[in-house]
Amino acid sequence: MDEELINQLEKTGDYRLIKRFVPVERYHPDDDLNPKMGIYLDTETTGIDSASDKIIELAMVPFEFHSSGKIYRVLPEYNSFQDPGIPIPDEITTITGITDEMVAGQSIDLDQVAAMLSQAVIVIAHNARFDRSFVERLYDGFKDISWGCSYADIGWAEEGIQSAKLEYLAYKYGFFFEGHRATIDCQAGIHILSQALLKTGEPVIKRLLDSARRADVRLWATNAPFDKKDDLKKRGYRWSSGEDGKPKAWYTDIPEEKIDEEKEYLNASIYTRPISDLPTTRITAKIRYSDRI
Repeated sequence: MDEELINQLEKTGDYRLIKRFVPVERYHPDDDLNPKMGIYLDTETTGIDSASDKIIELAMVPFEFHSSGKIYRVLPEYNSFQDPGIPIPDEITTITGITDEMVAGQSIDLDQVAAMLSQAVIVIAHNARFDRSFVERLYDGFKDISWGCSYADIGWAEEGIQSAKLEYLAYKYGFFFEGHRATIDCQAGIHILSQALLKTGEPVIKRLLDSARRADVRLWATNAPFDKKDDLKKRGYRWSSGEDGKPKAWYTDIPEEKIDEEKEYLNASIYTRPISDLPTTRITAKIRYSDRI
């Protein structure tokens, strides 16, 4: 379609054109002598429970970046099917297009995974809480690297984007792609990281990296009165049932600098007696989004 015609249509305010995404090999000239390497990762699985479901496809797309907000080269990806040893549910095949025949006898090359991870400083996923829980069971090396999340670490709603689904973000940035296959999801995710936020103009990847560097604290409101559970839920607390050695208690994740303020709230509004100390867990990018917290 003629670019001038496209511009005329969009200037009316009544039309918006979105383009099919074509994977990009380079976003900026390499003006940094020592770019860092990140890996955008995506999995397809037999279900949503990492304790019982299995990975059926893994994609890792490495890319070079600078913390100021530039992405340089997108490097050759690693993509592999994995035979889960169980039939793939029909609904998963409908979503992903992956069949039992496609994964039969296939396995992920952990030596290749290890080699890629050894060169990277961060792994990024869209909903890292999901993907990290699966890949840490696949390979221990995923436990020893920093993680970032292009779904949770950006603050999309603050930028006027009310859904953080990858396909919707793509639409807001003027492109579309055939999703729910691991490699193309990664390539589209990197493309979104290369953009500028709609309100602040800040590079998306810079916002993610700054967010990943933060330190949070998981504060456990142990022995909180039962009749205060609704107040805790309204404030964003979640319930831990006490599995895997974790406290059986309400908890919240807050910025490290707000821990004293939160304890003051609990003292004033939740507990009927003064509390001197509560269990806490410090959270950095090395364990954020991991089931090990």
